Amino acid sequence: MALSDRIPYQAQIDRPKLTLPGGKRLAVWVILNVEEWRIENAMPRTVLSPPMGQPLLPDVPNWSWHEYGMRAGFWRQFKALTDRKMPVTLALNANVCNTYPRVASAALEAGFEFMGHGFLQGPMHKLDNQADTIKRSVETIAKFTGKAPRSWESPGLTETDETLDLLRLNGIEYLADWVIDDLPQDIATPYGTMTTIPYSVETNDIVVHALQHLPSEQFLKRGMDQFDRLYLEGASNARIMAISIHPYITGVPHRIKYLETLLDYVIGHDGVALMTASEIGDWYRAAMAGK
Repeated sequence: MALSDRIPYQAQIDRPKLTLPGGKRLAVWVILNVEEWRIENAMPRTVLSPPMGQPLLPDVPNWSWHEYGMRAGFWRQFKALTDRKMPVTLALNANVCNTYPRVASAALEAGFEFMGHGFLQGPMHKLDNQADTIKRSVETIAKFTGKAPRSWESPGLTETDETLDLLRLNGIEYLADWVIDDLPQDIATPYGTMTTIPYSVETNDIVVHALQHLPSEQFLKRGMDQFDRLYLEGASNARIMAISIHPYITGVPHRIKYLETLLDYVIGHDGVALMTASEIGDWYRAAMAGK
């Protein structure tokens, strides 16, 4: 069976009408991605091409690009989110709990939901032992926070044929990898139901800036356009919007004001439910149980 065959097609117009908590029309969740890039390895992404086209290790400039986010950019984003009292889903490489405890501790104290995001940054396909890495990631987060994560976002949204089952085996209930609809959808596994949480590739600051190389203000414009349409559609049936950010992208000085403005735009509308990944998943399961 192809991996995609495990997720039966559902036309959005045929989905049952669902009501968000408080009668809201649009749920918005913010995903703050914090990662560990190892300087001895090739970088997951680059901002500077290597001199003379010859990749070099250690890759100091591109490692530093990401490291700036963990040292400076994270704290700008943290302030923007906590000043506005927004619920936050922290998608973290589990080893961040060990290597950047200042970041992880601040998120824990602020009440962020910890979402699994691998152990170190890199695709699931490249893991020597995927089962062990997932188990170690869940256990590391559980030890640091006092409770096991219920949600997961694979690095780069990557999966193999085994990933769904291994995640559910390790207690993960909610998954952001499948950007297939504006409502969650259930996936059957041998270990229980996995539920997708609507994510986004195109309202992700990595795509806007690191891949499409658009000007700083385009993250705001795209986010507002996405919000406006989903808010409009939410009058007929619930919708979910994801805002995915990275400290080294929208945490930098020339972009942070556009993130702040987008957050203000979102919370300036009535009818918006600010939620985390597991809150959305729990709401969906309860709402569908009543259908």
